[in-house]
Amino acid sequence: MLTTPPRTFVSVPFFFFFLLFLSLPLSSFSQSNSVYNSFLKCFSDKTKSPQSQITDNVFSQTNPAFSSVLRAYIRNARFNTSSTLKPTIIITPRSESHVSAAVTCSKTLNFLLKIRSGGHDYDGLSYISDKPFFILDMSNIRDVSVDIASNSAWISAGATLGEVYYRIWEKSRVHGFPAGVCPTVGVGGHLSGGGYGNMVRKFGLSVDYVEDAKIVDVNGRVLDRKAMGEDLFWAITGGGGGSYGVVLGYKVKLVPVPSVVTVFRVEQYMDSGAVDMVHKWQSVGPKTDPNLFMRMLIQPVTRKKVKTVRASVVALFLGRADEVVALLSKEFPELGLKKENCSEMTWFQSALWWDNRLNATQVDPKVFLDRNLDTSSFGKRKSDYVATAIPKKGIESLFKKMIELGKIGLVFNPYGGKMAEVAVNAKPFPHRNKLFKIQYSVNWKENSAEIEKGYLNQAKGLYSFMTGFVSKNPRSSYFNYRDVDIGVNDHGANSYKEGEVYGRKYFGENFDRLVKIKTAVDPGNFFRNEQSIPTLKNEKGMLLPEPGKARRWSRVGGATVVATVVLHVF
Repeated sequence: MLTTPPRTFVSVPFFFFFLLFLSLPLSSFSQSNSVYNSFLKCFSDKTKSPQSQITDNVFSQTNPAFSSVLRAYIRNARFNTSSTLKPTIIITPRSESHVSAAVTCSKTLNFLLKIRSGGHDYDGLSYISDKPFFILDMSNIRDVSVDIASNSAWISAGATLGEVYYRIWEKSRVHGFPAGVCPTVGVGGHLSGGGYGNMVRKFGLSVDYVEDAKIVDVNGRVLDRKAMGEDLFWAITGGGGGSYGVVLGYKVKLVPVPSVVTVFRVEQYMDSGAVDMVHKWQSVGPKTDPNLFMRMLIQPVTRKKVKTVRASVVALFLGRADEVVALLSKEFPELGLKKENCSEMTWFQSALWWDNRLNATQVDPKVFLDRNLDTSSFGKRKSDYVATAIPKKGIESLFKKMIELGKIGLVFNPYGGKMAEVAVNAKPFPHRNKLFKIQYSVNWKENSAEIEKGYLNQAKGLYSFMTGFVSKNPRSSYFNYRDVDIGVNDHGANSYKEGEVYGRKYFGENFDRLVKIKTAVDPGNFFRNEQSIPTLKNEKGMLLPEPGKARRWSRVGGATVVATVVLHVF
């Protein structure tokens, strides 16, 4: 959507917009300061706090800390460029009253409010826009309160998964929570979009264990489950929190984990059984013992100066090594698992291992408290779901295609087990009856428009190639793997139709209920982004006047974006 001008951008239009910038500095900065002062006064009034006490929570573009606060939770370097449109204000609340005031004051000033938790929104929808906006950065609201006696925890939206796991580990070695394997992912986005991890086959989705929640609605009210009602509670447990309000946190039920678990990694290449292994995995991964989660990684590599494909099974077994070796020797001999491939450890240590900590049993657990701020690489993600196994010839052709493309990799995540036992409308997440989910993944380090275009084309090319092997009508996608290629919303006259395109892919038939809930709780469509849930119809008197055109995130059309940057930022 928002585009970045390539390095080879011609000088004439750039010079024109540079002159435009020089001609407007005083009025533009004056306007920005006016907005900041108006917001600060409103925020002070609403929180009943002197302005001197809240300036550390409201950052204008002229604040020396503005850039570091903005960059801290940008997890994709594609959206961390000098020409990316910056927010007019960043708010970093520390209390419920701060969040309530931020919503009310943003609405009063007619500014779009982007809500950022951990910043892992793959296509940046939580922190960039092509129109003037504020960012509500929830990273300071990060409390995690674990109560082992009740097997529960209250988790604030700005906490990270690593912090959640660490706080559980502090209290117990036999409790866990079924969520993602990346420790810097923010809870607010992860749970509101469904949430899954390497215990998904044993326990299901993260949101299946949410017992209560708090949200700030469009009127600035703080609502718990009882106050918000079951419809809204259902919507924010898998339907994306940012469409209906600002999620403050969730109360979750903890799950029992054994004192010893087993992890292993087994790799094979094209010339040593990888095709057979991947093909057989499809009938074993989603159907084996629910205590076993085997992720399949497929990656084109160069080995002995020859281009090939490496297939890797990375696994967690909620039990001892002897058990899983015996199980897979019968069910999955193609894997060739041996006990020496396995490592036994605690569940928390397995989380460290999944985060690529090689000596997981020796690592200081406090590494999960490190948020790794401002450390993003360039990347692109896409997703698919598979309902019927891909034939062996399909796997062979897939490998050839991946070698041809060069770098784009795939991650297969098996379902089955508990996932298959829960109704598809129990939560907004509708994909439970699929065999497995596919993530398309490519990262790079070079800040180059041409290189970026090449990798984005690789992602689109492999996605197109997979059309015949994946779900249809609709071709499904996972909401937490945001992908603007499948559709964006201008929030204009065709808002519902545009929203239905990506909405059906993310939510299937659950999209209809989400739209009704959205219309009821936010009829003016204040809470919105390029892939939010639309209202049933365009309301008159929109809170945000004259929505602009949503653009796809690429580096095409740089001149238009430079104009936007100059007119709205400076």
